[in-house]
Amino acid sequence: MEYSGNPLYRCRNCKSPLALIDDLLSKNYIAKSGKAYMFQHAMNIVLGPKYDKQLITGRFSIADVFCSKCGEELGWKYVQSYDLKNRYKEGKFILEELKMFQEY
Repeated sequence: MEYSGNPLYRCRNCKSPLALIDDLLSKNYIAKSGKAYMFQHAMNIVLGPKYDKQLITGRFSIADVFCSKCGEELGWKYVQSYDLKNRYKEGKFILEELKMFQEY
């Protein structure tokens, strides 16, 4: 797939495309390494097994997200929310800022 002309985020380790800037929903998340962003879609990733975790905003079933090219752990995907007010997060991706860079 050709991405020229579409600003995107790439894996800092291997430069594989991860997410289009158009799919960025929020920059107000915190992850293991610090700041993280929420995306509607992500590409060139593989998911680990899902598991339940208590996060700042509630209890979720999540799956860790890894770069499909280099295996770098990038963040997580919200699989299920156990709280109705957080259902909008289901299916969304959280990618850590320090694990990627923006390309225009």
